[in-house]
Amino acid sequence: MAFSERVSRLKSSLIREILAAAQRPEVMSFAGGLPAEEMLPKVDWTDMPASMGQYGMSEGEPALREVLAAEARALGVDCDASQVLVLSGSQQALDLAAKLYIDKGTEIMLEAPTYLAALQIFQLFGAECLSFPLQADGPDLAALRVQLEKHNPAFIYLIPTFQNPSAVRYSESKRDAVAALLDEFGVTLIEDEPYRELNFDGGSATPIVSRLKKTSWIYTGTVSKTLLPGLRVGFLIASPDLYPHLLRLKQSADLHTNRVGQWQALQWIGTEKMSNHLAELRDFYRVRRDGFQLALEEHFSDLADWHVPQGGLFFWLTLKQPFDTRTLLKPALEQNVAFMPGEPFFANPDQNVGSLRLNFSHIDPARLHEGLKRLANVIRQAQAAQAA
Repeated sequence: MAFSERVSRLKSSLIREILAAAQRPEVMSFAGGLPAEEMLPKVDWTDMPASMGQYGMSEGEPALREVLAAEARALGVDCDASQVLVLSGSQQALDLAAKLYIDKGTEIMLEAPTYLAALQIFQLFGAECLSFPLQADGPDLAALRVQLEKHNPAFIYLIPTFQNPSAVRYSESKRDAVAALLDEFGVTLIEDEPYRELNFDGGSATPIVSRLKKTSWIYTGTVSKTLLPGLRVGFLIASPDLYPHLLRLKQSADLHTNRVGQWQALQWIGTEKMSNHLAELRDFYRVRRDGFQLALEEHFSDLADWHVPQGGLFFWLTLKQPFDTRTLLKPALEQNVAFMPGEPFFANPDQNVGSLRLNFSHIDPARLHEGLKRLANVIRQAQAAQAA
């Protein structure tokens, strides 16, 4: 069959394959970034107008765009509703950006590690993915500057607030420095912020796009981590030079985002009800984060190093004796444990072995210790076999 050249670069999603295996009730899963089901709020559809079942505007519902713009302005983003595009989940922003910028061989820049699905999308379109390492408070600025001096990337993709997978939150000084570098080199910024509201330890930092003075930008978010992922409602806000192109790409992709989900999102965003829900969500996940940290200390202190995440949904572990954690998937699943190997989160996975991402939000606390104990034993057995 005469498929497009792009299909040759199409890869199956490892996380989806792991999650499929983890559907068995006996499996203790640390793999996905799933919200805790008991914290999914009850929603009311009673007052939804019948007109929401009709076709809508490609840009999104006007009232929702106004609210999203107001929320962004409160964070320091200079924008109005005319720059807001409501999406079928924030991941659609990455697909639209890829279509806007990437031809085969186009250079782009990413964190190392970075969001796995973003890497898959960009590579599908043929991008040459350049990367720079993350430190505890954000990018290695010297390495980032070296890359910018050597290359001319079409854009840089960053997740500066509780990054997936590393949970790193950029410091204020690193955000300022990154913005200055992007202005200096004229590189478009795509800033992805799905976890901003899941902040457990106080403190905040304004988005990097709010610090830019010259270069173009796209800022994107979602209700999937805070409200209901099943609504599939996300958004992007773009600098005026990019917005018309992104809108046309959206029109050609799906005409418009589902209006039913948009209506429900509008009942929450910016309301006291949402503020109360977020406070409960933070308290709930903070308890789960703290319990996970204690369990890790018991079962993994001799195996790995990690930082306690200040927000988000993940712990990022670096093995003290590195080896390819992808080889652990089969034996772990045989022990009814699922996790996410760290290697696929890198543009060059074979050169970045020895890390794993563990989700703390979804697993039943009653099964937490047993799951981590089994996973730790799988790692010890693999290390012993490697040493033999």
